Amino acid sequence: MAMAATSGFGYSQAQATKDDAPAVRKGNVKQSVCKWCYPKSSVDELCAYGAKIGLKGVDLLQPEEWEIPRKYGIICTMAYGGGGTIADALNRVENHAAIEAAFRKNIPLAAKSGVPNIITFSGNRKGMSDEEGAKNCVIGLNRIKKIGEDNGVTIVMELLNSKVNHKDYMCDHTAWGVGVVEQVNSPNVKLLYDIYHMQIMEGDLIHTITDNAKWMGHFHTGGVPGRHELNDQQEVQWDGVMRGIVATGYKGYVAHEFIPTGDPFTSLRQAVDLCDV
Repeated sequence: MAMAATSGFGYSQAQATKDDAPAVRKGNVKQSVCKWCYPKSSVDELCAYGAKIGLKGVDLLQPEEWEIPRKYGIICTMAYGGGGTIADALNRVENHAAIEAAFRKNIPLAAKSGVPNIITFSGNRKGMSDEEGAKNCVIGLNRIKKIGEDNGVTIVMELLNSKVNHKDYMCDHTAWGVGVVEQVNSPNVKLLYDIYHMQIMEGDLIHTITDNAKWMGHFHTGGVPGRHELNDQQEVQWDGVMRGIVATGYKGYVAHEFIPTGDPFTSLRQAVDLCDV
Protein backbone atom coordinates (compact mmCIF):
# COMPACT_ATOMS: atom_id res chain seq x y z
CA MET A 1 0.00 0.00 0.00
CA ALA A 2 1.35 3.42 -0.95
CA MET A 3 2.20 5.62 2.01
CA ALA A 4 1.23 9.29 2.22
CA ALA A 5 4.20 11.45 1.29
CA THR A 6 5.85 12.97 4.32
CA SER A 7 9.15 14.57 5.21
CA GLY A 8 10.61 16.54 8.08
CA PHE A 9 8.05 16.20 10.86
CA GLY A 10 5.87 13.82 8.94
CA TYR A 11 2.48 15.53 8.98
CA SER A 12 0.66 14.43 5.84
CA GLN A 13 -2.52 15.41 4.03
CA ALA A 14 -3.86 11.95 4.83
CA GLN A 15 -3.39 12.56 8.54
CA ALA A 16 -5.05 15.97 8.24
CA THR A 17 -8.16 14.37 6.79
CA LYS A 18 -8.38 11.32 9.05
CA ASP A 19 -7.68 13.04 12.37
CA ASP A 20 -10.32 14.80 14.40
CA ALA A 21 -11.86 18.06 13.15
CA PRO A 22 -9.70 21.18 12.81
CA ALA A 23 -9.45 23.51 15.78
CA VAL A 24 -12.16 26.14 15.92
CA ARG A 25 -10.74 29.61 16.49
CA LYS A 26 -12.45 32.76 17.76
CA GLY A 27 -11.83 34.50 14.47
CA ASN A 28 -10.72 37.87 15.84
CA VAL A 29 -7.13 37.29 14.70
CA LYS A 30 -6.56 35.58 11.35
CA GLN A 31 -3.32 33.72 11.97
CA SER A 32 -0.74 32.45 9.52
CA VAL A 33 2.82 31.08 9.63
CA CYS A 34 6.05 31.77 7.74
CA LYS A 35 7.38 28.76 5.85
CA TRP A 36 11.09 29.53 6.21
CA CYS A 37 10.94 28.88 9.96
CA TYR A 38 10.13 25.19 9.28
CA PRO A 39 12.90 24.00 6.93
CA LYS A 40 12.38 20.31 7.74
CA SER A 41 8.72 20.40 6.70
CA SER A 42 7.42 20.59 3.17
CA VAL A 43 4.92 23.26 2.19
CA ASP A 44 2.26 20.54 2.05
CA GLU A 45 3.03 19.35 5.58
CA LEU A 46 2.98 22.84 7.01
CA CYS A 47 -0.28 23.66 5.23
CA ALA A 48 -1.90 20.44 6.42
CA TYR A 49 -0.89 21.04 10.02
CA GLY A 50 -1.69 24.75 9.84
CA ALA A 51 -5.19 24.06 8.61
CA LYS A 52 -5.60 21.49 11.38
CA ILE A 53 -4.80 24.01 14.15
CA GLY A 54 -6.93 26.79 12.71
CA LEU A 55 -4.48 28.82 10.67
CA LYS A 56 -5.76 30.74 7.66
CA GLY A 57 -2.63 30.53 5.58
CA VAL A 58 1.12 30.33 5.06
CA ASP A 59 3.40 33.33 4.46
CA LEU A 60 6.43 33.91 2.25
CA LEU A 61 5.89 31.36 -0.49
CA GLN A 62 7.38 31.54 -3.97
CA PRO A 63 5.08 31.78 -7.02
CA GLU A 64 5.36 28.07 -7.79
CA GLU A 65 4.06 27.32 -4.27
CA TRP A 66 1.06 29.69 -4.16
CA GLU A 67 -1.52 27.07 -5.12
CA ILE A 68 -0.44 24.49 -2.52
CA PRO A 69 -2.28 25.96 0.51
CA ARG A 70 -5.57 25.94 -1.37
CA LYS A 71 -5.54 22.13 -1.30
CA TYR A 72 -5.99 22.42 2.47
CA GLY A 73 -8.60 25.15 2.48
CA ILE A 74 -6.16 27.95 3.32
CA ILE A 75 -4.18 30.47 1.25
CA CYS A 76 -0.74 31.96 0.79
CA THR A 77 -1.27 35.01 2.99
CA MET A 78 1.79 36.92 1.78
CA ALA A 79 4.05 36.11 -1.15
CA TYR A 80 7.45 36.68 -2.59
CA GLY A 81 7.11 38.08 -6.09
CA GLY A 82 10.20 40.01 -7.09
CA GLY A 83 10.00 42.96 -4.71
CA GLY A 84 13.77 43.18 -4.31
CA THR A 85 15.86 41.96 -1.39
CA ILE A 86 16.27 43.23 2.14
CA ALA A 87 19.59 44.85 1.20
CA ASP A 88 18.72 46.03 -2.30
CA ALA A 89 15.27 47.30 -3.17
CA LEU A 90 13.12 50.44 -3.46
CA ASN A 91 15.44 53.09 -2.03
CA ARG A 92 17.53 52.97 -5.21
CA VAL A 93 15.86 54.10 -8.41
CA GLU A 94 17.99 51.75 -10.49
CA ASN A 95 16.04 48.85 -8.95
CA HIS A 96 12.60 50.19 -9.83
CA ALA A 97 12.35 48.83 -13.37
CA ALA A 98 13.10 45.26 -12.31
CA ILE A 99 10.65 45.41 -9.40
CA GLU A 100 7.97 46.85 -11.67
CA ALA A 101 8.54 44.13 -14.28
CA ALA A 102 8.35 41.38 -11.65
CA PHE A 103 5.18 42.82 -10.13
CA ARG A 104 3.51 43.24 -13.54
CA LYS A 105 4.07 39.53 -14.05
CA ASN A 106 3.45 38.20 -10.55
CA ILE A 107 0.74 40.37 -8.99
CA PRO A 108 -1.95 39.25 -11.49
CA LEU A 109 -0.90 35.66 -10.78
CA ALA A 110 -1.09 36.33 -7.05
CA ALA A 111 -4.62 37.66 -7.46
CA LYS A 112 -5.57 34.55 -9.42
CA SER A 113 -4.24 32.36 -6.60
CA GLY A 114 -6.08 34.35 -3.93
CA VAL A 115 -2.87 35.83 -2.48
CA PRO A 116 -3.79 39.12 -0.75
CA ASN A 117 -0.29 40.53 -0.10
CA ILE A 118 3.08 40.70 -1.79
CA ILE A 119 6.26 41.79 -0.01
CA THR A 120 8.86 44.43 -0.81
CA PHE A 121 11.65 46.19 1.07
CA SER A 122 13.37 49.53 1.38
CA GLY A 123 16.91 48.24 0.97
CA ASN A 124 19.98 49.16 3.01
CA ARG A 125 21.29 52.71 3.42
CA LYS A 126 24.82 52.12 2.08
CA GLY A 127 25.59 55.74 2.90
CA MET A 128 22.33 57.15 1.55
CA SER A 129 20.41 59.59 3.72
CA ASP A 130 17.02 58.55 5.05
CA GLU A 131 15.49 61.56 3.30
CA GLU A 132 16.80 60.54 -0.12
CA GLY A 133 15.82 56.93 0.50
CA ALA A 134 12.29 57.93 1.45
CA LYS A 135 11.97 60.02 -1.69
CA ASN A 136 13.16 57.12 -3.84
CA CYS A 137 10.83 54.65 -2.13
CA VAL A 138 7.89 56.96 -2.78
CA ILE A 139 8.88 57.18 -6.45
CA GLY A 140 9.15 53.40 -6.69
CA LEU A 141 5.91 52.66 -4.88
CA ASN A 142 4.04 55.24 -6.95
CA ARG A 143 5.36 53.45 -10.03
CA ILE A 144 3.93 50.08 -8.95
CA LYS A 145 0.90 50.93 -6.82
CA LYS A 146 -1.62 50.78 -9.67
CA ILE A 147 -0.62 47.17 -10.36
CA GLY A 148 -1.71 46.31 -6.82
CA GLU A 149 -4.83 48.45 -7.03
CA ASP A 150 -5.93 46.97 -10.35
CA ASN A 151 -5.54 43.41 -9.05
CA GLY A 152 -6.74 43.81 -5.46
CA VAL A 153 -3.34 42.85 -4.04
CA THR A 154 -1.62 44.87 -1.30
CA ILE A 155 2.07 45.68 -1.64
CA VAL A 156 3.62 45.64 1.84
CA MET A 157 7.02 47.14 2.69
CA GLU A 158 8.57 45.45 5.70
CA LEU A 159 9.79 47.17 8.85
CA LEU A 160 12.93 45.41 10.11
CA ASN A 161 15.39 46.07 12.92
CA SER A 162 18.84 47.40 12.04
CA LYS A 163 20.16 46.84 15.56
CA VAL A 164 20.47 43.04 15.70
CA ASN A 165 19.49 41.29 12.48
CA HIS A 166 19.65 43.62 9.49
CA LYS A 167 22.39 46.16 9.98
CA ASP A 168 21.98 49.29 7.82
CA TYR A 169 18.39 48.50 6.73
CA MET A 170 16.61 51.77 6.04
CA CYS A 171 12.95 51.05 6.87
CA ASP A 172 13.80 50.42 10.52
CA HIS A 173 11.38 52.78 12.30
CA THR A 174 7.63 53.01 12.03
CA ALA A 175 7.63 56.79 11.56
CA TRP A 176 9.91 56.52 8.52
CA GLY A 177 7.80 53.77 6.94
CA VAL A 178 4.55 55.59 7.62
CA GLY A 179 6.00 58.76 6.13
CA VAL A 180 6.66 56.87 2.90
CA VAL A 181 3.31 55.10 2.55
CA GLU A 182 1.38 58.23 3.54
CA GLN A 183 2.91 60.03 0.59
CA VAL A 184 2.05 57.16 -1.74
CA ASN A 185 -1.48 57.24 -0.30
CA SER A 186 -2.83 54.04 -1.82
CA PRO A 187 -5.16 51.51 -0.17
CA ASN A 188 -2.92 48.85 -1.73
CA VAL A 189 0.43 50.07 -0.38
CA LYS A 190 0.98 49.46 3.32
CA LEU A 191 3.54 48.35 5.89
CA LEU A 192 4.41 44.91 7.15
CA TYR A 193 4.75 45.66 10.86
CA ASP A 194 7.05 42.98 12.22
CA ILE A 195 6.42 43.01 15.97
CA TYR A 196 9.69 41.24 16.76
CA HIS A 197 11.72 43.79 14.84
CA MET A 198 9.85 46.84 16.10
CA GLN A 199 10.05 45.72 19.73
CA ILE A 200 13.83 45.72 19.32
CA MET A 201 13.94 49.12 17.60
CA GLU A 202 11.34 51.15 19.47
CA GLY A 203 8.94 49.17 21.69
CA ASP A 204 5.66 50.96 22.55
CA LEU A 205 3.94 48.40 20.36
CA ILE A 206 0.23 48.83 21.04
CA HIS A 207 0.38 52.62 21.03
CA THR A 208 2.33 52.64 17.75
CA ILE A 209 0.03 50.12 16.09
CA THR A 210 -3.05 52.03 17.24
CA ASP A 211 -1.78 55.40 16.02
CA ASN A 212 -0.77 54.03 12.62
CA ALA A 213 -3.43 51.38 12.05
CA LYS A 214 -4.47 52.85 8.70
CA TRP A 215 -1.09 51.94 7.25
CA MET A 216 -0.70 48.44 8.74
CA GLY A 217 -1.19 45.81 6.04
CA HIS A 218 0.28 42.73 7.71
CA PHE A 219 1.93 41.60 10.96
CA HIS A 220 4.67 39.16 11.92
CA THR A 221 5.47 37.73 15.36
CA GLY A 222 8.65 36.45 16.99
CA GLY A 223 9.84 36.23 20.59
CA VAL A 224 12.19 38.95 21.86
CA PRO A 225 15.06 38.36 22.37
CA GLY A 226 16.13 35.66 19.95
CA ARG A 227 13.11 35.32 17.64
CA HIS A 228 12.03 32.09 19.31
CA GLU A 229 8.78 30.84 20.84
CA LEU A 230 6.05 33.19 22.08
CA ASN A 231 6.29 32.22 25.73
CA ASP A 232 7.26 33.41 29.21
CA GLN A 233 10.96 33.39 28.33
CA GLN A 234 10.71 36.65 26.37
CA GLU A 235 9.43 40.17 26.83
CA VAL A 236 6.33 40.72 24.70
CA GLN A 237 2.87 40.08 26.14
CA TRP A 238 1.45 38.60 22.99
CA ASP A 239 -2.20 38.30 23.99
CA GLY A 240 -2.16 41.98 24.95
CA VAL A 241 -0.64 43.00 21.61
CA MET A 242 -3.22 40.90 19.76
CA ARG A 243 -6.03 42.63 21.65
CA GLY A 244 -4.50 45.95 20.68
CA ILE A 245 -4.49 44.92 17.02
CA VAL A 246 -8.08 43.68 17.19
CA ALA A 247 -9.20 46.94 18.81
CA THR A 248 -8.06 48.88 15.72
CA GLY A 249 -10.52 46.96 13.54
CA TYR A 250 -7.70 45.31 11.62
CA LYS A 251 -8.99 42.54 9.33
CA GLY A 252 -5.75 41.26 7.80
CA TYR A 253 -3.37 38.50 8.84
CA VAL A 254 -0.89 37.95 11.67
CA ALA A 255 1.81 35.48 10.64
CA HIS A 256 4.09 33.69 13.09
CA GLU A 257 7.74 34.13 12.17
CA PHE A 258 9.70 32.60 15.03
CA ILE A 259 12.37 29.91 15.02
CA PRO A 260 11.23 27.03 17.25
CA THR A 261 13.70 25.64 19.77
CA GLY A 262 11.57 22.62 20.72
CA ASP A 263 9.17 20.52 18.68
CA PRO A 264 8.25 22.94 15.88
CA PHE A 265 4.59 22.01 15.50
CA THR A 266 4.00 22.00 19.27
CA SER A 267 5.55 25.47 19.50
CA LEU A 268 3.41 26.71 16.61
CA ARG A 269 0.21 25.45 18.16
CA GLN A 270 1.07 27.09 21.49
CA ALA A 271 1.65 30.41 19.72
CA VAL A 272 -1.66 30.12 17.87
CA ASP A 273 -3.47 29.33 21.12
CA LEU A 274 -1.87 32.34 22.86
CA CYS A 275 -2.77 34.77 20.07
CA ASP A 276 -6.35 33.53 19.70
CA VAL A 277 -7.91 36.36 21.69
